[in-house]
Amino acid sequence: MLKKLVERYDKQVHRFLEILPGTFSWTFILFPFWGAFWIPHYVAYYIIFFDILWFYKSGSFAISALTSHIKMNASEKYNWLADAEKQPNFKKMHHLIVIPTYKEPLHTIDRGLESIENQEISGDQISVVLAFEKREGAEARKKAKALTSKYKQKFANLIVTYHPDIVKEVKGKSSNEAYAGKIAKKILVDNQKRDINYITVTSKDADGVFSKKFLTALTYKFLADDDRHLRFWQPIVLFYTNIWKVPAPIRVMNTLGSIWQTGLNSRTDKLINFSIYSTSLKLLDEVGYWDVDVIPEDFRIFFKSYFAKDGNVEVDPIFLPVYADAAESTTYWKSLVNFYEQEKRWAWGVSDDAYFLKKWMTHTHIPFWKRTVRVFRVLSDHFLWPVSWFAITLGATVPVILNPLFAETVMGQNLPRVSFGILTSCWLFLATIIFIDLKQRPKREEKVSFFRKLMVPLEFFLLPVVTFIFTALPGIDAHTRLMLGKYLEYRVTEKV
Repeated sequence: MLKKLVERYDKQVHRFLEILPGTFSWTFILFPFWGAFWIPHYVAYYIIFFDILWFYKSGSFAISALTSHIKMNASEKYNWLADAEKQPNFKKMHHLIVIPTYKEPLHTIDRGLESIENQEISGDQISVVLAFEKREGAEARKKAKALTSKYKQKFANLIVTYHPDIVKEVKGKSSNEAYAGKIAKKILVDNQKRDINYITVTSKDADGVFSKKFLTALTYKFLADDDRHLRFWQPIVLFYTNIWKVPAPIRVMNTLGSIWQTGLNSRTDKLINFSIYSTSLKLLDEVGYWDVDVIPEDFRIFFKSYFAKDGNVEVDPIFLPVYADAAESTTYWKSLVNFYEQEKRWAWGVSDDAYFLKKWMTHTHIPFWKRTVRVFRVLSDHFLWPVSWFAITLGATVPVILNPLFAETVMGQNLPRVSFGILTSCWLFLATIIFIDLKQRPKREEKVSFFRKLMVPLEFFLLPVVTFIFTALPGIDAHTRLMLGKYLEYRVTEKV
């Protein structure tokens, strides 16, 4: 029934599903305020439930992050090349690295290319696509010339593309990668006759810096997996390359983001490729590459592949770091604005939820629970993105302040105490996160005073403020825009 409804009223259903996240968010954000007058006891149950959920998620997050951290340390010491070379088809392997770029500084792209050059695997097994946007003009060609001159002899192929503005395409990473990927396939497979069955494609942001073992680990995992053409591979993305240069609020948020990405690699039930990831060219070609009419590309290409292959596509973790820049600009204030815009763009991933839900409703041949668990874990993260801060930070005080009669009841008197007790316990998990960050984060290059060193852990007391500004607000912004049909335009995060 749902399948027929979607097929008959596709546009109407899609628009309804776009309105859904914003409606959900605003309903639960405002619920403690209006519910305090009419149903305060239900508000109290809602807040306590949310606090318990937050305790559980914090605890599982800390344990997963610690597990991943240990595995990452082991992976960095492991001899992946020896294992990869033992695989029968090692010499057939070829790695295509696609680097979409628009107005990134030359040194940023160069730093990433240098990390590819320094891979343990031979450069003859690597091809790189510098995927520029044509609208960048002469500056793009200038950068292409400099990089080609430096790296042309380092790889089997150094391909340069200039993605034109095409009618009905959304400007951004997804459409650029689709354009570059198709050109690269023609060169590698159609012209050079390389075996498409043994080519991986890695989507790498311009600022990404690979661990030197990354491609050898990817080679081994690819060759050792019988379902290699139904896989994505996800390294651990750490926003650490400029962590000591950015303002404290951005440092705190990127610490949380880095540890979040660390922990996710141990949660394969929730893991979806993000930012920098790999898959096979065969899978990418069969599903039609990245979509050109969307901004978010990572979750979209996973679910596009997942449903095209009847729910058999999974993400396999690679416990090796890929370093990336935290959002930074030329001034303190501009850096904060730049970071907010990045968070809003990531929150705009909620715009894909309508697509995921329609696929969930129409691909009924995939077992119900299998497709439901995959889709609704993503939806819960997206839907609760702007809600969590309000429920956790303000929830317990709102009904007590707004309804004095409720404040005099047993429930009203105990609600703040119970909520505070549960949330205070979460500081143990935060301490675990800080410990992992101290172990993973690069050391300061310049010498600083003992006082400044002491202040770094204390930056986490900024959490209530910075998570409101850089998590709740961008989430509300994205949800409300989508609900009102005010679609977001792609904006590249500035690099300096």
